[in-house]
Amino acid sequence: MNRGAHGTSRRSIRLLLILAIVVLAILILAMPRAEAAIENARENIAYGISPTPARAFAYGETHFNASDPADYNINRAQYFFNLAAAKDPSLPYLFHELARISFLRGHFTQAIAQINFQISMHGDSEPNSYYVRGLIEGYMGNYVAAVSDYQHFLQFDPNDWAAINDYAWVLLKDGRAHDAEVATESALTTFPNNPWLLNTNATALFEMGNLKQAQIRAEAAVKAGATITQKQWLTAYPGNDPMVAAEGIATFQNAAIANMHTIALAIASSTVQSKLYHE
Repeated sequence: MNRGAHGTSRRSIRLLLILAIVVLAILILAMPRAEAAIENARENIAYGISPTPARAFAYGETHFNASDPADYNINRAQYFFNLAAAKDPSLPYLFHELARISFLRGHFTQAIAQINFQISMHGDSEPNSYYVRGLIEGYMGNYVAAVSDYQHFLQFDPNDWAAINDYAWVLLKDGRAHDAEVATESALTTFPNNPWLLNTNATALFEMGNLKQAQIRAEAAVKAGATITQKQWLTAYPGNDPMVAAEGIATFQNAAIANMHTIALAIASSTVQSKLYHE
């Protein structure tokens, strides 16, 4: 009887230990959510006490800050930006941020209306809005307008490599491979190991028929892309959820590898055709 009692006691202790571990794991996993819920409640109370557009905008910025994964929440950011817009639509960069959110959601028509409203109010005093409009126009297929807006923005910040790369992208889409090559080649003198610029430059060279140089750039893009950091990715894709940065980095790396293989196949094909022609 004593042995059985001791055995039952040991099993009970083991079960209690397992239960304690499970409960602890659940608490650890729930902590970030609990902290977020507490912080959200604090913001709601503070805004209820002082419902100013400036406070709403500040809370929106907190939740649209991709460099802080713990606070990033695009839904909550949009909620506060909308509160600010209802009270004071003239706040600097307010509709700029709303346009970025609409763009990230794929609501391009709404995004272009919001960024146009932003630019109509603030114009060159907030030049980043031209960059955002160029991005939206590019995805809408309005490449000529996108080129113009990127060119306008780059007057204010000529060394913004992400803008240069996006500018080159719309040039490529508009059939202007030479101009895209010139833009990225110039930027590569300042950012020689930037994987996005290298990859876009390789594409431009490929479309121009300069296969050998395209291959060199493509191989360099793959090499540089292997060490992409989350910070670099968030610079290339501002406003995106930092939680998907690893997936985004992998997507770019795979695209760069595919680009390199396409160029290599084109070189092999042209070599075979050249041999056949001379036989």
